[in-house]
Amino acid sequence: MHTRASTKVDQMAQPNLNETSSSNFHIAMFPWFAMGHSIPFLHLSNELAARGHRISFLLPKKAQIHLQHLNLHPHLIAFCSVTVPHIEGLPEGTETASDIPISLTPLLAAAMDRTRQQIQGFLVSCGVNDRKVDMIFYDFAHWVPEITRGLGIKCVNYGVACAAITAMAIVPARNVPKDRPVTEEDLRDPPPGYPSSTVVMLPGHEVQSLMFITMPYGDGITFYERLMTAKKGCDAICIRTCREVEGVFCDYLEAQYKKPVLLTGPVLGAMDSNNKNKKKSEQLEDIWANWFSGFETESVVFCGFGSQWVLEKDQFQELVLGFELTGLPFFVALKPPVGCATIEEALPQGFEERVKGRGVVFGGWVQQTLILSHPSVGCFVSHCGFGALWESLVSNNQIVLVPHGADHILNTKILVKDLKVAVEVEREENGWFSKESLSKAITTVMAKDNEVGVMVKKNHAKWRETLSTPGFMDGYIDRFVQKLKELVS
Repeated sequence: MHTRASTKVDQMAQPNLNETSSSNFHIAMFPWFAMGHSIPFLHLSNELAARGHRISFLLPKKAQIHLQHLNLHPHLIAFCSVTVPHIEGLPEGTETASDIPISLTPLLAAAMDRTRQQIQGFLVSCGVNDRKVDMIFYDFAHWVPEITRGLGIKCVNYGVACAAITAMAIVPARNVPKDRPVTEEDLRDPPPGYPSSTVVMLPGHEVQSLMFITMPYGDGITFYERLMTAKKGCDAICIRTCREVEGVFCDYLEAQYKKPVLLTGPVLGAMDSNNKNKKKSEQLEDIWANWFSGFETESVVFCGFGSQWVLEKDQFQELVLGFELTGLPFFVALKPPVGCATIEEALPQGFEERVKGRGVVFGGWVQQTLILSHPSVGCFVSHCGFGALWESLVSNNQIVLVPHGADHILNTKILVKDLKVAVEVEREENGWFSKESLSKAITTVMAKDNEVGVMVKKNHAKWRETLSTPGFMDGYIDRFVQKLKELVS
């Protein structure tokens, strides 16, 4: 592979040191180059900055543009540009996972590994200029502990996916074979000591979704090896979760890795948990605000599958036909399917005319959090990424889940099997879901007299109350900061 890269991180922007006391930290953040990782890292940065800590956030320039509006403390959180080297096989200008199909992410991982000199140079220069970094948070850059060891900097491996997927797939007890390719048989059973009989993978497409862990993810390293090395080398493991939902998995990870597992709570990011620094009042775009306002309270079904999942055309068409089949108003926000440049060319024949006035399928970016809080929305159909899991739990909407990746599958099991707050769309053994199965799941939770719908709504209300209890989120962050102080002292 041919690369070209700068060896310096842009240090023009620095946190305002005059705003902080000597008892506060200088923290570097270095997430994987994907919005689904950078955003949770920034939400945590906002919480830490609200408590006086200064943050140097290392990320590509393109990502900075998308994240700028989420920085609630620009006087304490400084974005520092990382130059992503070009690697043969990646399109020119690639900086984040959103720029490429999922099949090319191993090349992006190799590009991230080639930023090592930049990150090391930044950390060293901070020490020389009396701006020493106290700790660095990272996830996929498994080589960070090798850098920090000689610099007196603590390193914290921050997991933004559920604790369950790490407990299932990335633990020493998993004992992935090194001398041969992993098989479905190898992954069929959870690792020894795994603490749940309900949050598990079923044979077939669910177990098969785990097989990616032994695929190459960078030069000469698999995904499993990358994350195992990252966790084994850190001073503490940190996870964006809470004990009330995933306590047994966190305890298992602590026993497996024999090091502290610190929890931040959900860190939702709508505002600082202490409410002292609210995000600028944001309004739903007029075109969508007017559209949603044309429907009765809690009548609209909203669907969003995140920024990376792209459906095959036949499954995409089956999905939208499922929404049509419900007879309910719906708003679907999805990327165009594989092989299609636009949403319009992918829609089934006659679909637009049939659903005109009650259904929208939109291929652009939408303000998902604001849509979920709109009074007309009554159901959220989601892929159950970890961010979507927490958004679902704190919303007033009924929850229908169509998981895609391995972590989505376990997130779904947590909500459906453990918390009993959601319904999963039934699939065939090969993973295909029909328009009938999607429509059935939605009408089950939206029908006011359906026994299952009533049960999940009641359970959901209890969990929403727990997560919304004054001091719940705030307490997690405060305890987390105290643990960081103990780690550094």
